[in-house]
Amino acid sequence: MIFKVLYQEQASEVPVRERTESLYVEAETERQVREKLKNEGFNIEYIQVLDEDHLEYEKQSENYKVESL
Repeated sequence: MIFKVLYQEQASEVPVRERTESLYVEAETERQVREKLKNEGFNIEYIQVLDEDHLEYEKQSENYKVESL
């Protein structure tokens, strides 16, 4: 499965929409995503599993790149 992760660069940052970043991670569960990202120092706001239609939409973005952590 592909998960979309919305996060702030610094764990101490208060979430502000204009500074929210996103990345895409391949994993079996949300727990695996959190395990993979725990040492990155991110303030994770939300993790969303992408269904087929949403994934196709996200692939059209120039920022789409699946991370292999």
